[in-house]
Amino acid sequence: MTQQPEKDKTSSTSEGKPAESTPERVCSQETSLDEGLNAPQNGGAAQEELQICQDKYLRLAAEFENYKRRAQRDQSDSIRFGNESLLKNLLPIIDNLERAIQCAKDAGTSGPLLEGVELTHKQFLETVGKLGVRQICSAGGGFDPNIHQAVTQVECDGVEPNTVIEEFQKGYLLHDRILRPAMVSVAKEKSDLTKPFSTEESGEEGGIGI
Repeated sequence: MTQQPEKDKTSSTSEGKPAESTPERVCSQETSLDEGLNAPQNGGAAQEELQICQDKYLRLAAEFENYKRRAQRDQSDSIRFGNESLLKNLLPIIDNLERAIQCAKDAGTSGPLLEGVELTHKQFLETVGKLGVRQICSAGGGFDPNIHQAVTQVECDGVEPNTVIEEFQKGYLLHDRILRPAMVSVAKEKSDLTKPFSTEESGEEGGIGI
């Protein structure tokens, strides 16, 4: 019988035996397993960072919107009230014209001179009125500390307390802002004078109490 070479036996034996895992292959499998376990954690961190960035963006957008509104309001106010100082300096001129007209009427003066002063006063009011200035109506109304300046308080019969009795100087508004408060006199409650004492309070009962 012919004997097979040893080489053939070795090859047949290696073909039937299962392949063993090498160290390199085991290491690669463990690495891939660790990456799979850490993947959700890395994704959560990225999601949290994204949320933080979104919150910062929303806050910055809101702050910029508020800044834009404030800038627009300041610009509008500077246009509406830019001539406030000039208009305030014109008010004494209007006051003097009104005093001149009242003095002429009280003296019974009439004629072209009075008519010219009245026309000048009217034109002044129309001019400042186009710029947003209007007079405050005070006499007979209630006292408002926002638009009135109380100079005196007077006891007055038949008038409710805190009612404006007299106006010494007219007040003016510039749009919705006070340009000059009105100087007024305000009614106050009547103070009780000395009340008569009864005999019991004075200690008198048919004579002088001792």
